[in-house]
Amino acid sequence: MKNVRLAVIYYSTYGTNHQMAEVGAEAARTMGAEVRLRKVRETVPEGIVAGQDAWRAQVERSAHIEEASNADLEWANAYLFSAPTRYGAAASQMRAFIDQTGPLWGTGKLADKAASAMSSAQNPHGGQETTVQSLNNMFCHWGCIVVPPGFTDPITFQSGGNPYGVTVTANGEPIPEPVLNAIRHQARRLVEVAAKLAG
Repeated sequence: MKNVRLAVIYYSTYGTNHQMAEVGAEAARTMGAEVRLRKVRETVPEGIVAGQDAWRAQVERSAHIEEASNADLEWANAYLFSAPTRYGAAASQMRAFIDQTGPLWGTGKLADKAASAMSSAQNPHGGQETTVQSLNNMFCHWGCIVVPPGFTDPITFQSGGNPYGVTVTANGEPIPEPVLNAIRHQARRLVEVAAKLAG
């Protein structure tokens, strides 16, 4: 699996998707993949972020993590994206990052790479699945090979039964262990497929 270069790209307001990304990145590293963990740039004005304790705390917790760039996308041959849900789609910060990838897309530098997505929402029917599906749609536009977890392991049933990509109900409670295990499975499956594509 040492031929896999995985970019784990996330946005996180309060920490859920940051934790999901960290878990996925660590699972990929245990498979032998080279991993870059990157956060997307915050687009909300600093004064608004500073006015909310939990939001400000997450910014401080993740200050050491580099911001994602087109160079990271070009470097990688596999992608794992994680973003919270906003009105049934990925948060605007993630969409802003995606919107600046046009130069890479236009030259085919995002194509033929394995890709997978994860998400969270405040409640079980708050758009978790549609957010993952919208990210998967983006991967299709890029020409990626979408790698969903499917029902390839019993953990999918134990963690909520989402075959498109792991989703979390972000309700202030710790992420349940079955969901963490589902993230690990999704990341490992992604690495396995990426390794086959890389030959």
